Amino acid sequence: MKDEPISTLEHRAFIGFLVIASLAMAWIAAPFYGAILWGVVTAIVFWPLNRRLMALFPNMRSLAAIVTLLAIIGIVIIPSIMVGSLLIEQAISTYSSLQSRQIDIGKILNDLYAGLPPSVNNALDRAGWGDTAALQKKLESVATSGARIAAAQALSFGQGAFNFAISLGIMLYLTFFLLRDGNSLQRKIGERMPLAATMRRDLFEKFATVVRATIKGSIVVAIVQGFVGGVVFWFIGIQAPLLWGVVMGFLSLLPAIGTGLVWVPVAVYLFATGQTWQGAVLTGCGVFVIGMVDNVLRPILVGKDTRMPDYVVLISTLGGISVMGVNGFIVGPLIAALFIAAWDIFLLERTAPSA
Repeated sequence: MKDEPISTLEHRAFIGFLVIASLAMAWIAAPFYGAILWGVVTAIVFWPLNRRLMALFPNMRSLAAIVTLLAIIGIVIIPSIMVGSLLIEQAISTYSSLQSRQIDIGKILNDLYAGLPPSVNNALDRAGWGDTAALQKKLESVATSGARIAAAQALSFGQGAFNFAISLGIMLYLTFFLLRDGNSLQRKIGERMPLAATMRRDLFEKFATVVRATIKGSIVVAIVQGFVGGVVFWFIGIQAPLLWGVVMGFLSLLPAIGTGLVWVPVAVYLFATGQTWQGAVLTGCGVFVIGMVDNVLRPILVGKDTRMPDYVVLISTLGGISVMGVNGFIVGPLIAALFIAAWDIFLLERTAPSA
């Protein structure tokens, strides 16, 4: 049996070393994958602004990146920290109110059942929802658990402020270099990918497009819907409007379900308890303002060509969140979009006429 050529052995050995080194690097970077992810996402989203600044400051890429970074801090980081601190206060206050019975779920249920038509009450009885005592226990357990988790997360966030500061610093530091050296980094990564130039270009373009579409079409819409919902809740006198606004913002990331999971039950309760004008205001804003934001604003921000089917967005978002937590609402749709893009490119390559 002839020995294998040394060149082939060396090549395979080097490939093995390359795989091991790459896995080791991923293992080392894993504790900060969230900071790295958001650094990449932030750089992609604000790249158009950075490109305009580079045109204003020729041969001054560092200055353009610094100005873009300051804009990111002013537009995103500082407002997020301010809202987060207010959210922590309301989460802790809500948990304390549940513990001290200032929020009486039993009274809320009794008022709701008393205001419903007899036919609705009979239907609830047949469905097994007529036992207010049992339902009260379930709702109290869910509400207390949810408020306890929110309060615990708030306290852990305060205790982990040092780790948060490190992650934020890594994210901003990485964002600066991605903004300054983005073009050269993209070229170097592309040169090392074992793909044809057209495939690399299509995948890079799809990656950037999906990230921007996810941020603009999901986060911006979530912020607008959550803001409108919180303002309406504050106007009609619902307790902890900021907390409910944030909950509506998160739920708006789920197509076809969305903010209605919050405002519809509250509107039903308001009508059932005789608070007619509050219920009418909430219903009108929920249907014609909050509900229409997604239909009107998302196509403007994203465009029809980049939209994935709603069922794909729903499955990928829920799956991403279940696997990766909060970061999953970006990673899930991104993986789904790249999956679709890869198969589209594959089919185009197969159906393209041979030269």
